[in-house]
Amino acid sequence: MDTQTDAVVRKSVIVPLSQEAAFRLFTDGIGTWWPGVTHSVAQSAAVEVVMDGAVGGRIFERTPDGTEVWGTITAWDPPGSFSTTWHPGYDPALATQLTIRFVAEGPNATRVELDHRGWDVHGDAAADRVAGYDTGWDTVLGKFVERAGG
Repeated sequence: MDTQTDAVVRKSVIVPLSQEAAFRLFTDGIGTWWPGVTHSVAQSAAVEVVMDGAVGGRIFERTPDGTEVWGTITAWDPPGSFSTTWHPGYDPALATQLTIRFVAEGPNATRVELDHRGWDVHGDAAADRVAGYDTGWDTVLGKFVERAGG
């Protein structure tokens, strides 16, 4: 890695669920575990977080004033993975790329891997954004693990 723009934020957690159950909780159930009060555009005013599960679908938060789109699904391969653009609070032209993989580790254990890349669109602000997401994903995935019973 030569520059900060080559950075990839990588995270991995294990949840005590089958691959299918982990995928469904992460996607269909995102509104049950995402920490919207601390990790959303509207924060305490966020009403819910929703994911449309299909290529071209959106990840978004509902707010009292409407919706804030966080990204558009670019790949959908249940229960193994999905990818999305990612731009909560940013112009879609500044979207990064997020891929989540669900790897079966046993009948009731799944490793969830997150890769977040494409920071070059943020120019001089890329290093700060990488640092923010590096810690932010720990909180978000921690809530997912907690909801999954881990």
